[in-house]
Amino acid sequence: MNTDEKVTENSKPDNIIIAESLVKIYKAGDIEVLALQGLDLTIERGEIIAVIGNSGSGKSTLLNLLGGLDKPSAGKLIVDGKDLFKLNEQQLVEYKTVTVGFIWQNDARNLIPYLSAIENVMIPMQFNAIAPVDDKRKRALELLELVEMGGRVNHHLGQLSGGEQQRVAIALALANNPTVLLADEPTGMSIPVLPK
Repeated sequence: MNTDEKVTENSKPDNIIIAESLVKIYKAGDIEVLALQGLDLTIERGEIIAVIGNSGSGKSTLLNLLGGLDKPSAGKLIVDGKDLFKLNEQQLVEYKTVTVGFIWQNDARNLIPYLSAIENVMIPMQFNAIAPVDDKRKRALELLELVEMGGRVNHHLGQLSGGEQQRVAIALALANNPTVLLADEPTGMSIPVLPK
């Protein structure tokens, strides 16, 4: 099967995420750690879910697999019709920049300190060669307004509080209008509820 084709086997069109018997094993020398063992999960398009569990139960591992940041060891993982076992490197880069948006708990993983808020939000849009720079800037401004950071667009990270930095990170995660938004404890920093 061509990896560009949408996977339809055993899936409904409204299922955005399908995981079947998903396994992730980490190896460090002679030691193997089973981080996920036979996970089955189906999430419909538009559904919002929260994954809770004890520390070390595999929550971040699952997010890393869904985000294309790590490869599963076994099972089946399909996100937005894309079989993550079959994506080549170029397809994986496109997947990570277009299909998913990721908000990390740690701001250091979200943002580049020497860039302004608007420059940070525009980073993922740089991979979209079709849109003109003015359109990218307009989109970034709209997103920063959405998270109530419109008055701080030219501020660098050192000039922003932790909560403000996290709001910029949310805008960045939404920059390419991703199909799936993943968040690994995004409220680790104090942030207000987004406006309706």
